[in-house]
Amino acid sequence: MRYLLLKLLLGFTLTSLLVLGSGYALIQYQIDKPLTLSNSFELDKGRLLWTVEKGSNLHRVTSELKTLKIIDVPLYANLYAKISGRTSIKAGDYWISTSDTARSLLDKLNKGLVVTYKITFPEGWTYAQWIEHLATVPQFADLKSIPTAKILSKLDSQIMHPEGWFFPDTYTYSASDSAIDILLQAHLRMKDVLHSAWQGRASNLPYKTAYEALIMASIIERETGVANEREEIAGVFVRRLQIGMRLQTDPTVIYGMGDRYKGNIRRQDLKQMTPYNTYRINGLPPTPIAMPGEAAIKAAVNPSPGSSLYFVARGDGSHQFSDTIEEHQKAVKHYQIKQRAKNYQSLPPQK
Repeated sequence: MRYLLLKLLLGFTLTSLLVLGSGYALIQYQIDKPLTLSNSFELDKGRLLWTVEKGSNLHRVTSELKTLKIIDVPLYANLYAKISGRTSIKAGDYWISTSDTARSLLDKLNKGLVVTYKITFPEGWTYAQWIEHLATVPQFADLKSIPTAKILSKLDSQIMHPEGWFFPDTYTYSASDSAIDILLQAHLRMKDVLHSAWQGRASNLPYKTAYEALIMASIIERETGVANEREEIAGVFVRRLQIGMRLQTDPTVIYGMGDRYKGNIRRQDLKQMTPYNTYRINGLPPTPIAMPGEAAIKAAVNPSPGSSLYFVARGDGSHQFSDTIEEHQKAVKHYQIKQRAKNYQSLPPQK
């Protein structure tokens, strides 16, 4: 009797193993079959761009793939994912190619191998330009409707004004990211760059805080058309602050004019009292006027030594520097008055 029971148990075990083995083999076969991408899809070089929405789970994803007729039987994909520990799904855009199988696609979804995109912000852009640029991306289109105060509250509770606080660079994002995610990356990067530069600053600078250095950097960024002049322009502005001379820089006036600026600064604009009219106010304006790059920030905290207090644009983006008002007036006469007939512009090319 005992022998018979053992024989039956062994037979049952072997049968179960055979069933399980054939079942696992069937799963392996199904998940290694090439996926089906019909001609009804809009393919890009044999690939389908497919989006996994936020909050999606494995069952929802495989069911949608079944509906689209990309996989035949979602049950096998679900079983494989559970057996192999690949049930976690990350939202975003994915490429599905004709060479993909259910196994390779699940691997992409599990690892979050999403399609990434890039967006670039040049040095010298204002916060308003950043928002406009971000809003051109369809998934960020609602950004313009969010109040600035609400955006700042999500980034840094200590920031009261957004200008200057985002580092100009190229950033990558995926379909599951928000504009706030990009702004947060840029903000943290700016804080790091500013902190590092402030730690290595020269002595006897006329700034009480790193934020004042950031304000100066933004002015340098907007004044500079030639990269190797940044430190020299910084030196002029630093010396002006040190002797109590007004900065008298056009880019701050333009920023203060806002939408009133139509391409030219008139004499009456220079007389208009605004917090940013450095022809009327002493010292620095209250905030940065743009997003400075790393080179401008470094120039602000490590200006070139010298004696020049004035500079005038030559019309090609570079400047003529002068030590005295007499030398400056001669330079102005030469480069501005005589060059007007040649479509001279008083400011360097805007970035």
